[in-house]
Amino acid sequence: MEKFKSLSKESVDITEAKILEKWKSEDILAKCIENRKDAPYFVFYDGPATANGHPGLHHMVAKFLKDAICKYKTMQGYKVLRKVGWDTHGLPVELQVEKELGFSGKKDIEKYGIKEFNQKCKESVWKNEDTFTDLTEKMGQFIDIKHPYVTYDNNYIETEWWILKKFYEEGLFYEGVKILPYCPRCGTGLASHEVAQGYEETSVDTVIVPMKKKDSDVYFLVWTTTPWTLIANVGLCVNPDYDYSLVLSKGTKFILATSLISKVLGDDVEILDTFNGSSLEYTEYEQLIPELSVNKKGFFVCCDSYVTAEDGTGVVHLAPAFGADDANVGRKYNLPYLNPVGEDGKYTEGPWKGMLVFDADVEVIKYLKENYKLFKKQRIVHNYPHCWRCHTPLIYYSKPSYYLEVTKIKDKIVANNKTVNWYPSYVGEKRFGNWLENLNDWAISRSRYWGTPLPYWICSCGHTEMIGSRKELVEKAIEDIDESIELHRPYIDDVHLLCPECGKSMTRCKDVIDCWFDSGSMPFAQFHYPFENNDLFETQFPADFICEGIDQTRGWFYTLLVISTFVKGVSPFKNVLVNDLLLDANGKKMSKTMGNIVEPFTTMKEYGADTVRFYLPYVSPVWVPLKFDINGLKEVHSKFFNPLKNTYNFFTMYANIDNIDINECNIPLEKREDIDRWLISKYNKLLKYVTDAYNEYDLNKVVKALTLFVSDDLSNWYIRRNRARFWGNAMDDSKRAVYITTYEVLVGLSKILAPISPYLSEEIYTNLTLEESVHLADFPKYDETKVEELLEEKMDLVRELISIGRNTREEHKLRVRQPLSEILIDGKNSMIIGELTELIKEELNVKKVSFVTDTSLYMNFTVKPNFRNVGKVFGANLKEFQTKLLDLSLSDVKKLQNNESIKMNIAGQDYDIYSDMVDIRIDAKDGFDVGMDNNNFVILNTTLTKDLINEGIAREIISKVQTMRKNNNYELTDRINITYSADEDIKLAIDDFKDYIMHETLAKTIENGSANGEKFMIDDKEITIDISKN
Repeated sequence: MEKFKSLSKESVDITEAKILEKWKSEDILAKCIENRKDAPYFVFYDGPATANGHPGLHHMVAKFLKDAICKYKTMQGYKVLRKVGWDTHGLPVELQVEKELGFSGKKDIEKYGIKEFNQKCKESVWKNEDTFTDLTEKMGQFIDIKHPYVTYDNNYIETEWWILKKFYEEGLFYEGVKILPYCPRCGTGLASHEVAQGYEETSVDTVIVPMKKKDSDVYFLVWTTTPWTLIANVGLCVNPDYDYSLVLSKGTKFILATSLISKVLGDDVEILDTFNGSSLEYTEYEQLIPELSVNKKGFFVCCDSYVTAEDGTGVVHLAPAFGADDANVGRKYNLPYLNPVGEDGKYTEGPWKGMLVFDADVEVIKYLKENYKLFKKQRIVHNYPHCWRCHTPLIYYSKPSYYLEVTKIKDKIVANNKTVNWYPSYVGEKRFGNWLENLNDWAISRSRYWGTPLPYWICSCGHTEMIGSRKELVEKAIEDIDESIELHRPYIDDVHLLCPECGKSMTRCKDVIDCWFDSGSMPFAQFHYPFENNDLFETQFPADFICEGIDQTRGWFYTLLVISTFVKGVSPFKNVLVNDLLLDANGKKMSKTMGNIVEPFTTMKEYGADTVRFYLPYVSPVWVPLKFDINGLKEVHSKFFNPLKNTYNFFTMYANIDNIDINECNIPLEKREDIDRWLISKYNKLLKYVTDAYNEYDLNKVVKALTLFVSDDLSNWYIRRNRARFWGNAMDDSKRAVYITTYEVLVGLSKILAPISPYLSEEIYTNLTLEESVHLADFPKYDETKVEELLEEKMDLVRELISIGRNTREEHKLRVRQPLSEILIDGKNSMIIGELTELIKEELNVKKVSFVTDTSLYMNFTVKPNFRNVGKVFGANLKEFQTKLLDLSLSDVKKLQNNESIKMNIAGQDYDIYSDMVDIRIDAKDGFDVGMDNNNFVILNTTLTKDLINEGIAREIISKVQTMRKNNNYELTDRINITYSADEDIKLAIDDFKDYIMHETLAKTIENGSANGEKFMIDDKEITIDISKN
């Protein structure tokens, strides 16, 4: 029976599924918390997800980041509670149900019945819960899915009511009539943070219209991007500080901003007069579209500094019903108020009655043209706010709404944000910080159906009450109800209160609240605070860590901060990791219409959740857009997972052959060989680096460092260099040391990897240690005493020289298996390299390593000016500089190669000459090849003797036979017989190195004869080789 299990040979999806089943049956998540029961908390909040859509790969990004950090902190020794949240209210849910029912708006809903509609909404939110849960489990995320917080739950709603009552009692709740971004499709207003999420690029027709000055032949040139609002025009506005001009253009007199004359009218104009904008105040003009009547004085020029001269004409039209700036100026000048548009976005009067305003632009322009009131039409592309839920263009619409006066606590909100560690920092300082500096009062009410009801009751006498709990509702209700009452509409609409002022019945306003208030309340509402779980809440507030996409800077991050600042006076989170968009391989946003969606389940089935998780931060830091490329999955599999698995398989294969008891291999570190101590030193350096990276939430650094260590240091250097120690027959301290060193590093790597790729790390760790789970283990700690800087410097130098030597062989077509007589290395490195010359000899297949000080014996130096950098320095004296470079001594050349400066006098002036001022070229002398990099060089003696050539042939034959053994699926210990046929040169080479070939290939015999095996070419000569088991 094997002591160490082999890695599963089943497909990756089956392997991961079996490990997942083990986690579930053993309830590893609960054990992760239980085994840290007395540990300090690391508090994490999971942002509520909407489950009425299908989960995509973009969901997996944030879920992975959350899971990796929570797993890491658990292994660090913290107690990490984590449960999913479901965002179950709001228009996204309503719109989905409307679509399923074939509805087109609010009238259809009310005809169907609010009770029945809301029941459909309640059912809809769980439509894809199983799929989301499946994604959560298959990707290996450890989070409580059995006890989620749900925003439609009565307990959750009750906490929100408690918060709203606090706003009310502190005078921060009010009703206001403001110009509100309004969605005509959804029939409700939006808060400013919602508007910020819905900007879309769109093409629109802008117009410049001439508005005739009263009793004059002069026209104001007025620009607008919303022609549909012109019917509601009641005033014009100019900037009082700008200069305006009266000009004559093609026989007509116009007034516009002086700075925009050329842009609007061209150069063929005559300026008749120039004056300050303030002088135009109260100048009257004629109504442009005389279809609507006003009840007070209007149609005159107003002044305000919001008018700019960047675009248009410097004269804007005012329609106070459809713009915040317009409304402000309208109030200031007591302008009339015209609103010919209904809540459905259609005109209620005028020539375009019944038409949707955005569809009416064409008809309005047609009217202007037919009535000679269109000066210019121009189509532009600009970003315009759309409803983030249904993508309908928004109307800025005058409508009463309820607000939370968060501007009163703005300074505290801004200050609290400055206490947060944002990753990356610029999101918090710039994007989010700038947003907070300009925050507006929160339009909290929504004229909809499926949402948390606004607990606000109104009496006809003017008295109002905000209910803060179910207990209070039961106590004050006229109807006979109890605390089990369903709090949603329409049930709550039927509850009335007795007015304490006049004794009449009070009715609840029909609005629900912004669903972002639901999500922002989760630190409190998930525990039904303050009604229960108060002690638990105190341990779980504020969060140490949250993570969501960049779009949440004006969504969840904002509402969390506002609500918690108000309720507790502090930020609800200490650290925020923000991931950016997920793009396709070409940098384009993924969408169904583009056909570039990457489906998470099929991707994980083919490549494994581990590989996908590892790849997500591998491409780039997660806070920049992630270009997802299937070829990238293959790359990380090749560069990281394959070397790690191969290392594990190599270790376990030989450990099982040797029947290793790892406890008997406990060789003290100081008694191990240099290369063992070097690996342990490198491992501890890696551990320090990745620990710092985990603490900075920079998983890109973690996976890049892991890849480099596993591929280069562990697999390609340590294991490859120490194969003979594993193969050796004697169970001596050297062999025990190589086993314990590899074992320690593999166990450590499985722990480092566990937060990123939980499945493979689990398999390796449990196979090696026989412990229950890597996720119950402690994260390894960096041990500075095991770091040997000098040893690393020595080994790294040797590896660099070997790399230069390999590249030199490749450049000069000297195949690796051809032995060379000698390599020459800079004498300055002799003390550093010391006894590691044997490594260089073996790796570069050379017989001798020599250290030299006078390299001129082996190579020629040519030094020329770097003309690009010195042309301006020396000018006419450049030729003298060029001549003096030819006479440089070898020591001067070496100084320049080492980035040191030398002195040189050119035309009587002293100059410091640096390496970037010259171009040093090196040519090897006959019989030698030279390679250089990073101020290090190697010189290869390329003269080949007959003995060296024959050894090269023997090495090639060994390689061919080893490949044949592998292809024939022979065991490592199988003895073989070799038969070959070849010409006399190859036969002589085989005869010379027969014992060597037989030893390396485990051959009992090697004979020249008739062979029916495989044909190979060696040095342009054919050889046929046949092998068979002995």
